[in-house]
Amino acid sequence: MATGRFTTPQASIQLGTGNTTLYTVPTGFYSVFNVSLCNTGSTAVTIQLALATTATPGTSEWIEYGTTIAPKGVFERTGLVGQPGLNVVALASTGSVINATVYGIETSTT
Repeated sequence: MATGRFTTPQASIQLGTGNTTLYTVPTGFYSVFNVSLCNTGSTAVTIQLALATTATPGTSEWIEYGTTIAPKGVFERTGLVGQPGLNVVALASTGSVINATVYGIETSTT
């Protein structure tokens, strides 16, 4: 059972302007997790966040769409629950200024 940060390596991932898979729930586990997005830039950035069955989310899989993070601001979604194979996918309107971290717990389904 893993706890703490799920991103690999154990550090933040910088978002680009295309879909970035931040975390995939492993086979045989479910996960309770949080997503933190930090804008390190000096201008506002718009983000999208999805819980998706693939690395390319469908229209109905976005849980945040067009959400703005202020300069030096933080956006968090907490208490998310994912089944095996679920992908956490995000993108930003400006690349290389949003640091993303996924953290929580994984619990075996067996």
